[in-house]
Amino acid sequence: MNARLNRWTAARRLRALLHGDGGMSTAEYAMGTVAAVAFASLLYSVVTGNSVKDALTALIERGLQGGGV
Repeated sequence: MNARLNRWTAARRLRALLHGDGGMSTAEYAMGTVAAVAFASLLYSVVTGNSVKDALTALIERGLQGGGV
């Protein structure tokens, strides 16, 4: 009986090791959300900055004037 239990336990541990954890825990979701919000705010500040506006304006003006490589 004890040998059978040991084999069952070993098989269960091996199965858990091979399959791993398929999802994230609540703490991992929270950290992922915080990282995504931080990245989004950084991206927003870069895109709405003057350098990006100036570059896009220059690109549009150059396109409207006929290009000029």
